[in-house]
Amino acid sequence: MNTQSSQIQAVTIIGAGLAGSEAAWQLARRGVPVRLHEMRPIKMTPAHHSGKCAELVCSNTFRADHLENAVGLLHEEMRRMDSLIMGCGDAARIPAGTALAVDREQFAELVTEKLKAEPLIEFVEGEVTEIPAEGLVLIASGPLTSDALYEQIRELTGEDRLCFFDAIAPVIDAESINMDICYWKNRYDKNVAEGEAGDYLNCPMNAEQYKAFIRELVNAEKVAFKDFEDIPFFEGCMPIEEMAERGEDTPRFGPMKPVGLDHPESGEKAYAVVQLRRDNRMGSLLNMVGFQTKMTYGEQKRVFSMIPGLEHAEFFRLGSLHRNTFIKSPALLDGMLRLKSNPRILFAGQITGVEGYVESASMGLMAGRFLAAMAKGEEPNAPPEITAHGALLGHISQTRTEDFQPMNINFGLLPPGKKRDGKRRFSRAERRRAVSDRALAALDMWLESSFSRSCQEHLESDTAS
Repeated sequence: MNTQSSQIQAVTIIGAGLAGSEAAWQLARRGVPVRLHEMRPIKMTPAHHSGKCAELVCSNTFRADHLENAVGLLHEEMRRMDSLIMGCGDAARIPAGTALAVDREQFAELVTEKLKAEPLIEFVEGEVTEIPAEGLVLIASGPLTSDALYEQIRELTGEDRLCFFDAIAPVIDAESINMDICYWKNRYDKNVAEGEAGDYLNCPMNAEQYKAFIRELVNAEKVAFKDFEDIPFFEGCMPIEEMAERGEDTPRFGPMKPVGLDHPESGEKAYAVVQLRRDNRMGSLLNMVGFQTKMTYGEQKRVFSMIPGLEHAEFFRLGSLHRNTFIKSPALLDGMLRLKSNPRILFAGQITGVEGYVESASMGLMAGRFLAAMAKGEEPNAPPEITAHGALLGHISQTRTEDFQPMNINFGLLPPGKKRDGKRRFSRAERRRAVSDRALAALDMWLESSFSRSCQEHLESDTAS
């Protein structure tokens, strides 16, 4: 047996969500044994419904899937690093225009099956109430960390609580929608072949309907916060009624924006539009795009039934609130996601202060690669800052602590591309594509360098043996 292989440390991962699942995959593929702890289904969270790995609890979309968008760049970087989450996401893909949306049930099943087929991954069911005192540990417990583990994290980090609320959008039975009113169409018919319908079901509103709807949103009974009232919502998951309270037209310039959605037959322009997107491959379930909510269940049924076409809608899942927790990462973590005060412990996923499914999984991917090196006695190697992964690691470890808030990947985190080529000015899309091309080239060089270095180290180890 190779002497080095026999000395590889096992890694404990707490949480089998997107980050934990991705990290476990990366470790196992590099020959590192993993103990993957997940408290579900023995103990459930307020938002989960199953014990499957990487269950999606909010939207079913991984957002834009093209290189003119920063999250599309993140997708491609992950694909080039053998991402489990992206591989299963591509396999469970359903129509959503230029976005990558998935059948959430199929997606979770695929992730779970692949992880359970890995002989180096040991599944451990049940809540983790104490952080292991020895060995390499990845805390990927997510934004719904249990109270007992959360107290352990507070004690470990010495930081006061820092959390925000997130909100989930309702899911509707497609057969209960009035198709005499609603119509399928993508905004400006993007990514739609001639003669085909779009991927989004649109519920049009006139001015009178919209204003009445907004009034009821504002006046509806909401879930009481009690001792959490001073904790802000993350701007990217703002409840629809919270938007309405900021101004009557705020939703109409947000998720209810009507531009590019003229009726495909009559050409009629709506004053506002509510969009629904497929939530599964069959299209039997639809979720309300951008309609996260903190209204009580009874009020959701009453108010959302005011939307044209949804008068008799059957809600398979109503919206709900849950606590999202994150740590003050810049003060606590280094550029390799290690706890500065105890480097054998790493954090990954939303608990580090990245926002979004893909961002969470990408940090799990990085943590898995870093831990694989550490388990073999090697120093981990971070990707360049001009990559999307490097930019997110920089956000987590280098942002001023007092300014630190959850962040989606965006081009503002990466160095800008060229604005002018001689006398010609680049368009916004060209600049963004240039940033993506530069990032992918840098990632490929980093991967090749890391691979070559790993091969050399293994060769030297084998020779010494």
